[in-house]
Amino acid sequence: MLKTALVLGGGGARAAYQVGALLAIRELLGDPTTNPFPILCGTSAGAVNAATLACHANNFSSAVEALADVWRNMHAGQIYRSDPLGMGIAGARWLSALLLGWVIQRSPRSLLDNQPLRRLLEQRLNFGNIDRCISSGALYALSITASGYTTGHGVSFFQGHPEVERWQRTNRVGCRAHLSVEHLMASSALPFIFPAVYLNREYFGDGSMRQQAPISPAIHLGAEKILIIGVAQINDTTGRQSSQSYPTLAQIAGHVLSSIFLDSLAVDVERMERINQAISKIPEDLLTSGDIGLRSVQSLTITPSERIDYLAARHTRALPLTVRTLLRGLGAMNRRGGALTSYLLFEQPYTQALIDLGYKDTMARRGEVKAFLEC
Repeated sequence: MLKTALVLGGGGARAAYQVGALLAIRELLGDPTTNPFPILCGTSAGAVNAATLACHANNFSSAVEALADVWRNMHAGQIYRSDPLGMGIAGARWLSALLLGWVIQRSPRSLLDNQPLRRLLEQRLNFGNIDRCISSGALYALSITASGYTTGHGVSFFQGHPEVERWQRTNRVGCRAHLSVEHLMASSALPFIFPAVYLNREYFGDGSMRQQAPISPAIHLGAEKILIIGVAQINDTTGRQSSQSYPTLAQIAGHVLSSIFLDSLAVDVERMERINQAISKIPEDLLTSGDIGLRSVQSLTITPSERIDYLAARHTRALPLTVRTLLRGLGAMNRRGGALTSYLLFEQPYTQALIDLGYKDTMARRGEVKAFLEC
């Protein structure tokens, strides 16, 4: 059987969609204990999901259930401080930096304090299980990507089988590491929103930044088939709309975050499909000779059938009052600001709606998904 990789992209709270897709996959495969994805690659919130699967790789059904348990009971306070004191301190730091920055000469590190996320990961994940799962053959490799603020390189930290080698390409490298909570905190450090994390020699932020080829870590780790679970529509049929209203800060911020999280994955999927088409035209004897150095990689992409920012706009009331107050000031509490809200809405009504959507979209393609995983 071909070696299959699972690629989980970033997107903050949108990553709940991936859990719904995984629940459907578990059902389609008959509630298996065997891990169907020996290679796991994640970025940002997708890295948290991938690491959870890796830590439970000896029982895939239990791994998916562990993920679902967290996302079904999600609250913003588990990810970042949303209490009045925490939000007040953050607001005071930014206000003092704007008004007195020339005096204090120290800028705030982030808009929100994500220490609750660190505590959640420390409670839920046993990283010692990763080596045990690799030794037992239940897992081949786990990759977590973060972006270095000094070098500008996208670094894929991986823990895997001894035969896996590091790699280096333009502005992206793969480095062997003993993965920990620090790597997850770095990979999920949303720019401006969550603080950067120091690893090895520099500070790192969200792995989706400047990630030109989000599928490449899976290929470098030896994947022959890749299942990609995205968190945005790749083929949005909505026509171009006109608007005379000046964009709000939330609309601009959402646009920036979407360009970070969503665009590169869609482009990379299209690039891989075109490369596969080109390879199919090359005579088989040339490919098998090894002189060309190319190989075809099968892929399947699952993406939402609905606009997630519109879905988020319907659930904004679930956010704590302190967060709603902040987002309202940025213009995020309406449909036009839904993109920004969709990344920060770590609340059960919204995450459950995303889980349901991911499950529905995957089951709608049950024949295609099952055939891809079983071949």
